[in-house]
Amino acid sequence: MNIHTAKGNKWLDDDLSHNLNKLNSNNIYEGDCLKFMKMLPDGYFDLIITDPPYGIDYDTLQNQMAESGRISNGGKWISYDYFQWDKTIPAKEYFKEMLRVSKNQIIFGGNYFDLPKHTTWIIWNKIQRGFMTDGEMAWTSFDKSIYIFDMSRADAYINKDDKKVHPTQKPTALGRWILKNFATKDMKILDPFAGSGSFLLACKQLGFDYVGCEINPEYIKIINSRLNQMSVSDFWSNDTHNRNLTEDFAKSSQINPTD
Repeated sequence: MNIHTAKGNKWLDDDLSHNLNKLNSNNIYEGDCLKFMKMLPDGYFDLIITDPPYGIDYDTLQNQMAESGRISNGGKWISYDYFQWDKTIPAKEYFKEMLRVSKNQIIFGGNYFDLPKHTTWIIWNKIQRGFMTDGEMAWTSFDKSIYIFDMSRADAYINKDDKKVHPTQKPTALGRWILKNFATKDMKILDPFAGSGSFLLACKQLGFDYVGCEINPEYIKIINSRLNQMSVSDFWSNDTHNRNLTEDFAKSSQINPTD
């Protein structure tokens, strides 16, 4: 199992099952997340936030749209390398391990997977209508109400944090909103299907300890580039929106998400 630090300058090869002290926060582990999770004890992470492949072959569709020259509501379609990562749904064992190694979970694409019944779903409402899906759903292990995050496709990727580098990339603002509503600052966060790293970047911006797993070395490079693009202090001092967000988050951090 390769361990890639967020600074992008150190690689290790180790078996964590014998010494969890070697599992450092704010790192990205390159390799199959199933192997990584099998090294962990029950409930090691407080919360998983992740976006696994849905098995709908979306990467192929995205590239076909780009090659056709079609224009979407958010602008011209982007062509990506054919990594063939969205051909199948992850095996049941992946979901079993995610539920085992974390106390709570938020899993995008939950409507495609066989997961336990809970009452709380997160819906990303993409605002624009009439093409592709109007939104995306995330299954959660919480039993509260439905939570809706409103952000258009265009706004999701026309900002300094989210130049689109992955066909199913989630906006960093969505990750921050999830952390504000479902996490407290003492939590350790895992994203076992890190992809472009949006949820890890959100963790860094809000000061959470995080660990990510990603099997594709090209996306490992992208994640590290995004994580290194700004320091936490740069993010909070950047503009009024970020300062307001930290004030709101400080208030929400007093809420126990399991209540």
